[in-house]
Amino acid sequence: MRASAFLYPWDVVGDPDAAARLADTGVQQVTLASAYHSTRALTPRHPGRRIVTAEHAAVLYPPDATRWAGRGLRPFTQSWVAGEDPYGEAAEALAGAGLQVHSWVVLAHNSRMGAEHPETSVVNAYGDRYPWAPCIARQAVRAYLVDLAAEAAVRPGTHGTELESCGWYGFAHLHAHDKTSGVALGDAAQYLMSLCFCADCRAGYGSAGLDAEELRAAVRRALEPVWSGSGSGEQGWAGVEELLGAGLAGATLRWRRQVAGSLQEAAVAAVRAAAPGPGFEVLLHADPASHRTGANVGTDPAHILSTADGVVLPCTGGDAAREAVLGPFAGLSGVLAANFNVVSGMGGSPGTLERDASHAASLGANQLRLYHAGLASGPDLSAVTKALSAVGGG
Repeated sequence: MRASAFLYPWDVVGDPDAAARLADTGVQQVTLASAYHSTRALTPRHPGRRIVTAEHAAVLYPPDATRWAGRGLRPFTQSWVAGEDPYGEAAEALAGAGLQVHSWVVLAHNSRMGAEHPETSVVNAYGDRYPWAPCIARQAVRAYLVDLAAEAAVRPGTHGTELESCGWYGFAHLHAHDKTSGVALGDAAQYLMSLCFCADCRAGYGSAGLDAEELRAAVRRALEPVWSGSGSGEQGWAGVEELLGAGLAGATLRWRRQVAGSLQEAAVAAVRAAAPGPGFEVLLHADPASHRTGANVGTDPAHILSTADGVVLPCTGGDAAREAVLGPFAGLSGVLAANFNVVSGMGGSPGTLERDASHAASLGANQLRLYHAGLASGPDLSAVTKALSAVGGG
C-alpha cells in the first residue's frame, strides 16, 4: 500500500541528510507543504535549528506577481525559511532521494487574512468574527482560494496535490493561548457556532428560503442550554437536529453543502487546468460527515469522488473511528488514503501502525498518509519504518 509522509520545506532545507533519512523509512512519496497556516514546529533532527515559528499563513514559494497584481486578496510570503523558493529546494532534494513529491495546500485557514481583511471572515450568530476562517460564500474569497489552489498545487517537480481546508472552516481552531474549553462544545454545538452570518451568508440563507434573522435567533436559543451546562454533549447530525430542529438544520446544511461543493469543483478544475498532464493526482482532505468543518472538510462521498481523484481521511484512533470515516466510501472508486498521526507526543500511535493500517485496508483504504515525518521523534520514525516494512509502503 503506497505510503506518503507529510513534511515542511524547513525540515529539508539546510539538512543534507533529511531526504535520504526519510527514504530509509520505506515511504515512496512526500506530501510537502507549499501553502500553510501559522504554526510553531519542532525540527528535532535539523543540524541548524530546533524551532521554526511560521508567524502567519504564507506560501513557501515565490508567488506569481502577474497573477496577483492589483488584487486585494493575495498570498502572503514567508521569511522564516532561507532562500527564495524553499518548497522548490526541498522538492528537488526529495526527488533526488527517489521520493515522489506531491504538494500540500492549505486553503480556507488564514488568520492574517482575517486580521487584515476582517470582512472576509466567518461571523457567528453572536456577531463574533473568526479571523482564522475565511468565509467561502464570499466571491472574493472563493476567487482567491481557487487561484491559490492552482498556483500552490502545481509547482515544478510536483506530481500531485492534496487540498486541505477546501470548504467551510468554523469555530474549532488550534489558537495560541486558547481559553475556550471552559464549556465543552459537542459536535452539534460546534456546527451551530460555525454557521456564518456575514452579509453573503445571510443572502444565501434567503435564497434557500430561510429568514436569516429568524435563523440567527433560533441558533442563539438552541445554544442557551450549552452555555448553562445542560446540553453540551450533543453529537453528530442527530444532535444538530435536536438543538435546532430538523427543518432549519437541514436547510442550512443543504445550502452550505452547495457552497462547499461548488468551491471544491472549481478548485479541482483550476488545478487540473494548470497541471502538466492528466496524471496529476488531486486529493482532498475530507470527512464523510458533511456538517463537519475544519482541515478535513465535510463532504458527500459520492460527490467528492466524482470531483477529485480521491480523499485523505483522518484514521487515527480506534477501529470505530476508522469505520466511521471509511465506511461511507465503501464501493466507491478512487484513492482512499488513510491518514495516521505517527507523532506519539501529539496523540499518535506509531507502535500500532501495522495493525491499524491493515484494519484500514480491510475497510477499503488503498493508500497511507503519515503525519508528520518532520515532527516525529527518532523512536517514532523507527516504529514507522518497522510498520511499513511489514505492510509494504510502495
